[in-house]
Amino acid sequence: MLLEIKNYFNKMKGFENSPKPKHFSEILWSGLGAFLAIVCISLFTKYLATSPMDNFFLIGSFGASAVLIYGAPQLDYSQPRNFIGGHIISTLVGVLIYKFLSFDLMILSALAVSLSIIAMHLTATMHPPGGATALISIIGSSQIHDLGFYLIISPILLVSCLMLCIALLINNLSNNPKRFYPKYWI
Repeated sequence: MLLEIKNYFNKMKGFENSPKPKHFSEILWSGLGAFLAIVCISLFTKYLATSPMDNFFLIGSFGASAVLIYGAPQLDYSQPRNFIGGHIISTLVGVLIYKFLSFDLMILSALAVSLSIIAMHLTATMHPPGGATALISIIGSSQIHDLGFYLIISPILLVSCLMLCIALLINNLSNNPKRFYPKYWI
């Protein structure tokens, strides 16, 4: 028993060294992609019929996606299937939970995030910011709730496609043969 406890805590030490920083030009490409994406999303969400707070929530969720698809374009979480699929599936889960369950907001929020993770695992579309998108479906304003399933198309799918186009453009401009996007589509 004591050995099992010791082994348990030994796992928390970590077993590898921290990675070295990326080359400066790669860092700049990542920053440029994220900048362009967030500016475009901000302009797009400005004209939605939702509250400014809802727009900030959406930008926050997609800001996390920007870190992945521009800062780490080779990760599985960053690939188009995961990026778009994760946001769509998570939004669907959030909308379904909000529409058909009538629990306390805290329980609905926990269900939306946890069930979106399960759904993303089951569909092989894991994209961590999807959890935030599911949460927005729950904690958003009445304007978000009134969108219902349309939320999946606008703004989620439209913003995802916009970011994907920027990722395709920016991530493939580098002369570095290791920086390209996507690694796979399906």
